[in-house]
Amino acid sequence: MMDPRIKRPRVDGECAADGKPECDGEFWRWGVEETLAYLRREGQEQWQQTFRDNGITGSGLPYLTEVLLEKMGISPLGSRLHILHCLRKLRQISNEPTKVFNDPIHGHIELHPLLVQFIDTPQFQRLRHIKQLGGAYLVFPGASHNRFEHSIGVGYLAGCLVKTLNERQPELFITQQDMLCVQIAGLCHDLGHGPFSHMFDRMFIPKVRPGQKWKHEMASVQMFDHLVKVNNLEAVMRHHGLRLPEDLIFIKEQISGPNALLDKSWPYKGRPMEKSFLYEIVANKRNGIDVDKWDYFARDCYHLGIQNNFDYQRFLKFARVCEVRGKKYICTRDKEVGNLYDMFHIRYLLHRRAYQHKVVVITETMMTEAFEKADPHIQIQGSSGRMFTISSAIEDMEAYSKLTDQIFEQILYSSAPELSEARAILQNIVCRRLYKCVGQTTPKTHLDVSLEKLLDWAKEVARSKPSGTDGNLIAEDFVVSVIHMDYGKKKKNPINSVYFYCKNDPSQAIKIRKEQVSKLLPERFDEQLIRVYCKKTDDKSLEAAQKHFVQWCMDRNFTKPQDGDIIAPELTPLKRDWNTLERDDSDSEVEDLSEDMPPGNRDQTPRTGRNVKVNLFQAQGESKR
Repeated sequence: MMDPRIKRPRVDGECAADGKPECDGEFWRWGVEETLAYLRREGQEQWQQTFRDNGITGSGLPYLTEVLLEKMGISPLGSRLHILHCLRKLRQISNEPTKVFNDPIHGHIELHPLLVQFIDTPQFQRLRHIKQLGGAYLVFPGASHNRFEHSIGVGYLAGCLVKTLNERQPELFITQQDMLCVQIAGLCHDLGHGPFSHMFDRMFIPKVRPGQKWKHEMASVQMFDHLVKVNNLEAVMRHHGLRLPEDLIFIKEQISGPNALLDKSWPYKGRPMEKSFLYEIVANKRNGIDVDKWDYFARDCYHLGIQNNFDYQRFLKFARVCEVRGKKYICTRDKEVGNLYDMFHIRYLLHRRAYQHKVVVITETMMTEAFEKADPHIQIQGSSGRMFTISSAIEDMEAYSKLTDQIFEQILYSSAPELSEARAILQNIVCRRLYKCVGQTTPKTHLDVSLEKLLDWAKEVARSKPSGTDGNLIAEDFVVSVIHMDYGKKKKNPINSVYFYCKNDPSQAIKIRKEQVSKLLPERFDEQLIRVYCKKTDDKSLEAAQKHFVQWCMDRNFTKPQDGDIIAPELTPLKRDWNTLERDDSDSEVEDLSEDMPPGNRDQTPRTGRNVKVNLFQAQGESKR
């Protein structure tokens, strides 16, 4: 018996399987004959000649109204309404029953049955066991959510945005195939994450395999191919109207981004340039405004206990597509520019307060050290029975699909002697015996940092021993970490890459510069922080490490640590520019008070903070006398 998910093969006399026109997914390309074929399929054969006489092609179908059909001579009213119903189906996702998910962020959400087919695979279910925020759960008790629910949320929001654009602008010719592909890309964009999410691809792999230019997006594409193959989903995708391999290419391009080997003017193969806006929904490489951020802003803030001031629902209300130099971009109203600055500021705050919190960073650093020591001794079976280590599993998706956060417990509870060093580090994490941060500073100019540079700096810190300091700390006792934070485009202002439109002309895309918005916006859009940690946590070693750090900052001409005067009061006065006296804010406050006083009393008000101090001193002297 034939699998009911698979369409029957095409037979002579039909346009395609099940009698559907071959271009069903791209109806705007239909000529007259393809349009007539669709009428026949929908049981409207009697109006074929009318459509032929009026030269109706696919590109004109979205503009047909009940009034136009009446002028064409189609009657009665019921026939006109039936034709309009048939035309609407061209732009709508099939009416198959959806599955409802109860999500704490988006409420009750409905997903198309094809999306559920992807969710119900072992490769997707694996995401249940990968923490969204990696080691942050060991610092923030609420950050227990996983990549699984985030991916479902992104798939849902991708559908919300593409459906909104379709309803608002039918002239975009967004098809049901486009909608499904965009939602599948949103659903599968994080399939390639390794244990503890970004810790794996940003810390562990670069340290263990320094020459490997590997990112989780690459693994997401490979895992997507693996998922489709081993679960026989190509037939299911065809059953739901997708065209292969074009739609498979389109889905993967949305995940991985443009192909550098193709023409720079249009580096994609899955969709033509006239549908360029579809590539801005899941992962927007142009300005960073995409549904991936919308979900993790809302979800991470919810679980971290941080206020999220960005409302994606408002963006949906104003989103529309405008054309600029032959390409179509997703734009928003000019009055929303301030909200978008707030959106990118939320991103910065999440990095500063949570993702790159000093305890989160050192926790993940210790986990990386443990995984590095365990790497040669962990064996994972992949395809054809081959065995892989933690770091080499990225080369085989069968092995990689078995690699989740459980590797932490596998090492922690192992009794193997070769894992003793790794096990000891993880036991220290569980018992909260973490390396201690001895200070934080900022470089005066942006520094390009490599793993080798960080090791060299650790040696410098060890050598920066002030005279009279007790203890004997070596380079291996220090960990130097450089934190990068920005608005999503490194030094650039992401809003400069956003197009807006005005109420008076929604079809005209415009740019809005920072000086047109507010004088209180950031002057810079990125910064670096340098943190130094000490592995020895006894009081004597920590006190010595702090002095090493302050001396190193002086030698390197970094900014003065916030607690520098407390931890090293004998050192900070030695650096001239660390002791430049600036007028205290309280001085200006005293001056401002005079402006609120009656004219007759102004002369009695001290004009500077210095006068206040003199008067207080004199008063104290008089009281003593």
